[in-house]
Amino acid sequence: MEIHRGWRGVPDKLKGAVLAIGNFDGVHRGHQAVLGRAQARAKEQGVRAGAIIFEPHPRVYFAPETPFFDLTPLPLKLELLAALGLDQTFVIPFDRELASLSADDFAKDVLADGLGASAILVGYDFAYGKGRSGTPTTLQAEGKKLGFGVDIVEPVEEDGAVFASRDIREHLRLGEVREAAEELGYWWRVKGVVEKGHGRGKNLGFPTINLALKPGQDVGYGIYAMRVFHNGRRYPAAGYVGASPTFGGGVPMFEAYLLDFDGDLYGKEVEIEFIAKLRDDKAFPDGASLAETMRQDCEKARAVLSGVESNDPMRRFPLGASAGL
Repeated sequence: MEIHRGWRGVPDKLKGAVLAIGNFDGVHRGHQAVLGRAQARAKEQGVRAGAIIFEPHPRVYFAPETPFFDLTPLPLKLELLAALGLDQTFVIPFDRELASLSADDFAKDVLADGLGASAILVGYDFAYGKGRSGTPTTLQAEGKKLGFGVDIVEPVEEDGAVFASRDIREHLRLGEVREAAEELGYWWRVKGVVEKGHGRGKNLGFPTINLALKPGQDVGYGIYAMRVFHNGRRYPAAGYVGASPTFGGGVPMFEAYLLDFDGDLYGKEVEIEFIAKLRDDKAFPDGASLAETMRQDCEKARAVLSGVESNDPMRRFPLGASAGL
């Protein structure tokens, strides 16, 4: 998948494409429907299919002091878009210039003149332009004037519920990772570089890898069954998100103990899938009690992951079979 940052200086070969536009936070099943429609229309027209995304998320631009739970930071989002088979993605900086454009100027300067779109696909609730003044229907009208088509994709729902990023965030805040995965169409995952921790897990006989939680990444505290990807291999793991109440609390941390691994991953990039929550976080009277419970947690994690390995419910979705790093 080719990536172009910005809406100026676009190579000719990237123009004339059918483009789905949105934040696509999570690239969930509703987003995938919009992107799939773009791919279908592009195939009919014999042109390239792509996406237009914004970085940072508009909420971060307008309220930088408020931590935002970004389900899929840019590197992971691009990885998922590529896995869906898109030909190209435009990453548009959401800055003062873009935020000040009127709806008409956005349609003309960015979509028509800048990106040279032949058709645009948007969700039913898409808004654009200064003050979110533009709507899907106004974009259709502008598209007729400027020479590009506009398709509006109606809400995608299951059992009467519309797929929405805000609901997925809430599931994750509650530790409901299976529910989140059903809406995403894949196991929710994080990517990052392994950092030095406090060494507490190693002292207890469970050396863990540690990743920094990003601001706003408000995942429910507790123990999880996880899968860790590194260098083309996948490892079962028992992971922890919490503030270590046994050791007096503190800054929230994220760590994972790889069940079948003996090596050093410090400074290496890993990708971690959340498969199931095993229990809530709690304080223990001493390290020995914690270590014994951790042994039980590892046994439970192995059992859960063995079942998923033989019958992964996410494989029925396009992104569910993604193999990670």
